[in-house]
Amino acid sequence: MNIKSHIWNMNLALEEAEIAFKAGEVPVGAIIVDENDNVIARAHNLKEQQKDTTAHAEIIAIKEASEKMGDWRLLNCTIYITLEPCPMCLYAILQARFKNVVFGAYDQKAGSVSLGYSFQKDKRFNHKFSIIGGVEHFKCSKVLSDFFKLRRKTYRKRQS
Repeated sequence: MNIKSHIWNMNLALEEAEIAFKAGEVPVGAIIVDENDNVIARAHNLKEQQKDTTAHAEIIAIKEASEKMGDWRLLNCTIYITLEPCPMCLYAILQARFKNVVFGAYDQKAGSVSLGYSFQKDKRFNHKFSIIGGVEHFKCSKVLSDFFKLRRKTYRKRQS
Protein backbone atom coordinates (compact mmCIF):
# COMPACT_ATOMS: atom_id res chain seq x y z
CA MET A 1 0.00 0.00 0.00
CA ASN A 2 1.13 3.51 -0.68
CA ILE A 3 0.80 6.76 1.22
CA LYS A 4 -2.22 7.87 -0.85
CA SER A 5 -4.02 4.69 0.15
CA HIS A 6 -3.08 5.23 3.81
CA ILE A 7 -4.38 8.80 3.72
CA TRP A 8 -7.62 7.75 1.98
CA ASN A 9 -8.27 4.97 4.49
CA MET A 10 -7.39 7.14 7.48
CA ASN A 11 -9.96 9.67 6.31
CA LEU A 12 -12.55 6.87 6.28
CA ALA A 13 -11.57 6.10 9.87
CA LEU A 14 -11.94 9.83 10.64
CA GLU A 15 -15.53 9.64 9.38
CA GLU A 16 -16.14 7.02 12.07
CA ALA A 17 -14.46 9.25 14.66
CA GLU A 18 -16.84 12.07 13.71
CA ILE A 19 -19.81 9.76 14.29
CA ALA A 20 -18.44 8.96 17.74
CA PHE A 21 -17.92 12.68 18.45
CA LYS A 22 -21.56 13.48 17.62
CA ALA A 23 -22.71 10.61 19.85
CA GLY A 24 -20.70 11.89 22.83
CA GLU A 25 -18.13 9.10 22.59
CA VAL A 26 -14.38 9.69 22.61
CA PRO A 27 -13.86 10.22 18.86
CA VAL A 28 -11.80 7.26 17.76
CA GLY A 29 -12.57 5.51 14.51
CA ALA A 30 -11.22 2.37 12.89
CA ILE A 31 -11.53 0.64 9.55
CA ILE A 32 -10.17 -2.68 8.36
CA VAL A 33 -9.23 -3.34 4.75
CA ASP A 34 -8.35 -6.61 3.06
CA GLU A 35 -5.31 -7.25 0.86
CA ASN A 36 -7.11 -5.60 -2.09
CA ASP A 37 -7.81 -2.45 -0.05
CA ASN A 38 -11.54 -3.23 0.22
CA VAL A 39 -13.14 -2.02 3.44
CA ILE A 40 -14.43 -5.03 5.38
CA ALA A 41 -15.24 -3.31 8.70
CA ARG A 42 -15.86 0.16 10.09
CA ALA A 43 -16.34 1.11 13.72
CA HIS A 44 -16.05 3.83 16.32
CA ASN A 45 -15.91 3.91 20.09
CA LEU A 46 -19.12 2.80 21.82
CA LYS A 47 -17.84 2.65 25.39
CA GLU A 48 -20.43 5.09 26.79
CA GLN A 49 -23.37 3.76 24.78
CA GLN A 50 -22.65 0.11 25.56
CA LYS A 51 -21.37 0.77 29.11
CA ASP A 52 -18.48 -1.51 28.20
CA THR A 53 -14.83 -0.68 28.86
CA THR A 54 -13.76 -2.91 25.95
CA ALA A 55 -15.99 -1.20 23.35
CA HIS A 56 -13.06 0.48 21.63
CA ALA A 57 -13.26 1.12 17.88
CA GLU A 58 -10.53 -1.46 17.19
CA ILE A 59 -12.22 -4.26 19.13
CA ILE A 60 -15.60 -3.60 17.51
CA ALA A 61 -14.03 -3.48 14.02
CA ILE A 62 -12.11 -6.72 14.63
CA LYS A 63 -15.32 -8.49 15.68
CA GLU A 64 -17.15 -7.18 12.61
CA ALA A 65 -14.33 -8.16 10.23
CA SER A 66 -14.02 -11.63 11.78
CA GLU A 67 -17.74 -12.23 11.33
CA LYS A 68 -17.61 -11.02 7.73
CA MET A 69 -14.51 -13.07 6.86
CA GLY A 70 -15.69 -16.14 8.78
CA ASP A 71 -12.38 -16.38 10.62
CA TRP A 72 -10.70 -14.75 13.61
CA ARG A 73 -7.44 -14.68 11.65
CA LEU A 74 -7.38 -11.47 9.66
CA LEU A 75 -4.26 -12.36 7.72
CA ASN A 76 -3.17 -9.83 5.07
CA CYS A 77 -5.55 -7.22 6.50
CA THR A 78 -4.66 -3.71 7.60
CA ILE A 79 -6.34 -1.81 10.41
CA TYR A 80 -6.51 2.00 10.35
CA ILE A 81 -7.13 3.74 13.67
CA THR A 82 -7.36 7.46 14.29
CA LEU A 83 -5.58 7.13 17.65
CA GLU A 84 -2.58 5.02 18.60
CA PRO A 85 -3.98 1.76 20.01
CA CYS A 86 -3.89 1.06 23.72
CA PRO A 87 -2.21 -2.15 24.97
CA MET A 88 -5.53 -4.05 25.08
CA CYS A 89 -6.33 -3.19 21.47
CA LEU A 90 -2.82 -3.78 20.19
CA TYR A 91 -2.83 -7.23 21.78
CA ALA A 92 -6.18 -8.00 20.10
CA ILE A 93 -4.64 -6.82 16.81
CA LEU A 94 -1.70 -9.15 17.39
CA GLN A 95 -4.02 -12.07 18.14
CA ALA A 96 -6.05 -11.37 14.97
CA ARG A 97 -2.84 -11.70 12.92
CA PHE A 98 -3.02 -8.37 11.08
CA LYS A 99 -0.36 -7.61 8.50
CA ASN A 100 -0.29 -3.84 9.11
CA VAL A 101 -1.39 -1.33 11.74
CA VAL A 102 -1.72 2.30 10.69
CA PHE A 103 -2.69 4.99 13.19
CA GLY A 104 -3.13 8.75 13.14
CA ALA A 105 -2.58 10.61 16.41
CA TYR A 106 -0.03 9.49 18.96
CA ASP A 107 -1.33 8.87 22.49
CA GLN A 108 1.39 9.83 24.95
CA LYS A 109 -0.69 8.67 27.95
CA ALA A 110 -2.00 5.28 26.88
CA GLY A 111 -0.69 4.39 23.43
CA SER A 112 1.19 1.12 23.12
CA VAL A 113 3.98 2.56 20.98
CA SER A 114 4.32 5.70 23.11
CA LEU A 115 4.44 3.64 26.30
CA GLY A 116 7.52 1.93 24.93
CA TYR A 117 6.46 -1.71 24.96
CA SER A 118 6.92 -3.44 21.64
CA PHE A 119 5.06 -6.61 20.75
CA GLN A 120 7.30 -6.53 17.69
CA LYS A 121 10.46 -7.09 19.73
CA ASP A 122 8.97 -9.55 22.20
CA LYS A 123 10.31 -12.96 21.16
CA ARG A 124 7.46 -14.77 22.90
CA PHE A 125 5.11 -13.82 20.06
CA ASN A 126 5.44 -15.57 16.73
CA HIS A 127 3.33 -13.08 14.75
CA LYS A 128 4.77 -9.76 13.61
CA PHE A 129 3.12 -6.81 11.89
CA SER A 130 4.24 -3.45 10.65
CA ILE A 131 3.19 -0.29 12.49
CA ILE A 132 2.96 3.11 10.83
CA GLY A 133 2.06 6.09 13.00
CA GLY A 134 1.25 9.71 12.32
CA VAL A 135 -0.87 9.31 9.17
CA GLU A 136 -3.14 12.38 9.07
CA HIS A 137 -1.84 13.16 12.55
CA PHE A 138 -3.11 16.74 12.66
CA LYS A 139 -6.65 15.86 11.56
CA CYS A 140 -6.82 12.95 14.00
CA SER A 141 -5.43 15.06 16.86
CA LYS A 142 -7.79 17.93 16.12
CA VAL A 143 -10.97 15.88 16.38
CA LEU A 144 -9.78 14.60 19.77
CA SER A 145 -8.74 18.03 21.09
CA ASP A 146 -12.02 19.58 19.88
CA PHE A 147 -13.97 16.86 21.67
CA PHE A 148 -12.17 17.31 24.98
CA LYS A 149 -12.39 21.13 24.79
CA LEU A 150 -16.15 20.81 24.34
CA ARG A 151 -16.36 18.28 27.16
CA ARG A 152 -14.44 20.58 29.55
CA LYS A 153 -16.60 23.55 28.54
CA THR A 154 -19.78 21.56 29.18
CA TYR A 155 -18.42 20.33 32.52
CA ARG A 156 -17.58 23.89 33.62
CA LYS A 157 -21.09 25.08 32.74
CA ARG A 158 -22.58 22.34 34.91
CA GLN A 159 -20.32 23.36 37.80
CA SER A 160 -21.44 27.02 37.63
